[in-house]
Amino acid sequence: MNILKQFDLTGQTALITGGNRGLGIEMAKALAEAGANIIILARDAEKNQEAVDLLSATYGNQYIGISCDITQEDQVDRSIQQALSQFQQIEILINSAGINIRGAMEELSLEDFQLVQNVNVTGSWLVSRALVPQMKAINYGRILHIGSMLSIIGMVNRTPYATSKGAVLQLTRAMALELAPFNIRVNALLPGPFATEMNLSLTQDPEKFAAFVAQLPVGRWGELHEIGALALYLCSPASSFVTGTGFTIDGGWSAR
Repeated sequence: MNILKQFDLTGQTALITGGNRGLGIEMAKALAEAGANIIILARDAEKNQEAVDLLSATYGNQYIGISCDITQEDQVDRSIQQALSQFQQIEILINSAGINIRGAMEELSLEDFQLVQNVNVTGSWLVSRALVPQMKAINYGRILHIGSMLSIIGMVNRTPYATSKGAVLQLTRAMALELAPFNIRVNALLPGPFATEMNLSLTQDPEKFAAFVAQLPVGRWGELHEIGALALYLCSPASSFVTGTGFTIDGGWSAR
């Protein structure tokens, strides 16, 4: 098979949670450029429309936004049915929605801890569960969870986030084994420091920013566009022999 054709997503549809900003919209751009239709699933209807308008102005496929709180089972099920009513099938799912609440353990509430787990872990499981039956029916799927380098290493004042992202990697492995017989491949991206809205508290603090850069072998933070190519590979037919794996994209941080 022609190598470039393995990355061609023409005619396929991808649903991306949290796809209206940050790494989510960058991955949406990459898949749209490869020919995919895109469904943005996130709470903020206005931001969803901005993302849809951006994609529509740049690429020539079909794009919709659906407002949904992925921690709410009824909203997730309803949103997936709405998406499937517009598109005959959905071949790709990227679970990119996530939050981070930082702080020393004694400064955080139980509600803080549970909220991070609900969004980062439960939300990914709920959306996957709602979409998997349709993927099984077509005997094809690519599911990409967004973990973190904190899926495999620890960091001070990150207990809620590190716990949730460790769980995302284990969710990836368990789902990969369960779904492999149905030609559904499940993998995880494990990003390091990228300049997203989630990291504003670090990027806007020169001392903290410099401390992070000092830990990175490549000597800089990741640029947003750098997430797209790896996401495209893992969501395309090119990754047909890859499943149950977490791919770090962290400038070498976790290799230290």
